Amino acid sequence: MKNTPASPEGARDAGLRVERAGPVGWLVFDRPHRGNAMDAAMMARLPEAWAELDADPAVRVICVTGEGSAFQTGLDVAQLAKDPGALREMSRRTKRADLRLTAWHLGVAKPVVTAVNGVCAGGGLHFVADSDVVIASTRASFLDPHVSVGQVSAFETIGLARRASFTPVARMALTGAHERIGAADALRLGWVSEVVAPEELRPAAQALAERIAEHPPEVLAAVKRALWRGLETGLSEARGVPR
Repeated sequence: MKNTPASPEGARDAGLRVERAGPVGWLVFDRPHRGNAMDAAMMARLPEAWAELDADPAVRVICVTGEGSAFQTGLDVAQLAKDPGALREMSRRTKRADLRLTAWHLGVAKPVVTAVNGVCAGGGLHFVADSDVVIASTRASFLDPHVSVGQVSAFETIGLARRASFTPVARMALTGAHERIGAADALRLGWVSEVVAPEELRPAAQALAERIAEHPPEVLAAVKRALWRGLETGLSEARGVPR
C-alpha cells in the first residue's frame, strides 16, 4: 500500500489549508507563528472546509493535522480581543453549545483521522475528543490551561472523558497549565491509538486513511454513526435492546 504524505494541492486560506491526496482529504492548521490557534478567520473557514471535503465524492477519509511545532492551541485570544464582533459570536455559540469547529459539531459523515503533531491545548482538545481515530507524534503533548486563566473546562474534556478514562482527564482539567500529558501516556490512556516518529506522522495518517478508504463509503458512514450513537447513549438503547 502506498505510504505518501498529502501533496500541497490546496492553497493556504485563513490559516487553514485544504489538501487532497488520493482518496484522502486533509485539513491542516497553518498558523504556526501562533501555535495554530484559531482566529476569527479560521473559525469562519472551518465549517466551509469540512463541508467541502465531506461533499467531495473523491474524498473517502479526512485527516487533520497542524503545521510546525503545535497541533492546535485553542482560541487566539489576543486576536479575538481586537475583533469584538467575533468574540461576541464565539461567546454566544459557546453559551448555546452551538460550536462549529469539528467534524462532530458539523455532522461530517466521513471518517476522520486526527494526527497530533505537537502541542494540543485547550480548545485544540475538541479535535481530539471529536475525531474517529487519533494518532500522534512522539512530540505531541496535551494540556488544558482553562482553569489557570480563570475559565471553566467543559466541552472538550467532557468529550474526551466520554471516550477515555475519566480520572486522567479530570486531573488534566483541574491542574490546568501545571501538567502536560505526553504522547506515550496518551497512548496508554487510550487518547490516541498509535505513536510514531515526527517524520512518520503524516505518512502514517495517510496510510491509515487509505486503508479505511478501501471500504464502501456508505458502510463507513453507517459504522461511524453506530459507534458515535453508542458512545452518546446507554448500552441497551445503542444496541436496540428493549428494556
